[in-house]
Amino acid sequence: MGEKKELAKKEVPLFWALLPLLIMVATMIVTIIYLEQGPHIPLIIGTSIAALVAWKQGFKWSEIEEMMYKGIRLALPAVVIIILVGIIIGSWIGGGVVGTMIYYGLQIITPSMFLVTITLICIVVSLAIGSSWSTMGTIGVAGMGIGLSMGIPAPIIAGAVISGAYFGDKMSPLSDTTNLASGLTGTDLFVHIKHMLYTTIPGILIALAVYGIIGMNYKDGSIDTASIQQTINALEESFVISPWLLLIPVVVIALVVMKVPAIPALVIGALLGTLSQVFIQGDTLATAIASLQSGFVIDTGNEMVDNLFNRGGLDSMMYTVSMTLVAMTFGGILEYSGMLQSIMNQILKAAKSTGSLVASTILACFTTNATCSEQYISIVVPARMFASTYRKKGLNSKNLSRALEDGGTLTSVFIPWNTCGVFILGTLGVGAFEYAPYAVLNFVVPIISIIYAFTGFTIQKLTEAEIAELNKKDAELLAETAN
Repeated sequence: MGEKKELAKKEVPLFWALLPLLIMVATMIVTIIYLEQGPHIPLIIGTSIAALVAWKQGFKWSEIEEMMYKGIRLALPAVVIIILVGIIIGSWIGGGVVGTMIYYGLQIITPSMFLVTITLICIVVSLAIGSSWSTMGTIGVAGMGIGLSMGIPAPIIAGAVISGAYFGDKMSPLSDTTNLASGLTGTDLFVHIKHMLYTTIPGILIALAVYGIIGMNYKDGSIDTASIQQTINALEESFVISPWLLLIPVVVIALVVMKVPAIPALVIGALLGTLSQVFIQGDTLATAIASLQSGFVIDTGNEMVDNLFNRGGLDSMMYTVSMTLVAMTFGGILEYSGMLQSIMNQILKAAKSTGSLVASTILACFTTNATCSEQYISIVVPARMFASTYRKKGLNSKNLSRALEDGGTLTSVFIPWNTCGVFILGTLGVGAFEYAPYAVLNFVVPIISIIYAFTGFTIQKLTEAEIAELNKKDAELLAETAN
């Protein structure tokens, strides 16, 4: 069969472009807040309305189906990672890896410094491996266990983990979003990273200060030390605890640092966890396979320990996978029918000054995160839309690449139906509306970025030499096209 032709985008009136989004958001609010149900059905309703609007605008049903499939295809790499993270959580719990990390964490980290410490650990790990998801799915899971054992509420712990993980994801040269933002805008990778320091360093310092203040409420004297000791005792009785087990996460981190792709690195991590469950913990191979499929099961009589460790496995991620697929069908129709383009065009009209241009870029990234439910699209679409405008205003491309990450990478966690929000719910067990006030880095950095834009601080203009070089490249490209 021949290759399918690219879907042609059409101009969609703003009212019709907004209608599916408004209906989806309204049904989402009613379903989640008032009915206390999941977001799948509101997303399906939004997809149905979007399909009807696309049909009304002249698209054939075969084209609408192709839009949905293209949206799903964009999410397939994320789906594979989600499944592998579920498997690795099951294997690391069954293998005693998570138990060992929690055991030593409870003995080493003081409650008052826990939030600061877990943020710093997540920063180091995510800088090394370039992945917020892998950091949250491994170190973050252990951190949740340690913090909960200390009596710290789950949303606060999750916020600290997310801030640390996304700092590294944003600043690491190994990060896919960092390379994507720099590549799409034609900005040198390390120039892009250096320019992001101006917004991200103040953001993480503010986050650490907030976590330090919050941590003072959980000083040694204000928590139930007997409960912590009971948790430690239950861990000793239920698992073989050994510092050697800490080598398993170290191996996974080392593999990614050595540029081994995330998928094989996670598979190796899951294999090592399974071997540990069989040969160190003494479980049968059948039990170890069950941990990979349906999650680890334990009954210690300690409710907190049971809640911490009865989890993981491939099955546990099916809720997350199904939500991702449904969300991407919605985003696919909005993107490829031209509805998203119509919404973005209205945002672009407000971009008169440099400040409003950067603010519009960040708003566009957030809007894309909410409508297309995928972090990568929130970088790709605004990059295509705003590149020429930044250049016409004489602004260096690194201003755009920074705005894309400040508005796209970081705000993805605040959308419950975005793949990032869905992943966090599946791994850390906390919803976006719960952890949002505590993911300090993620909402402070976009604010800092907008303030800089309106004041002109760190906003870099194109030099005459850079303008001449860009004009030369345009002329060469035009000549190649003509030939």
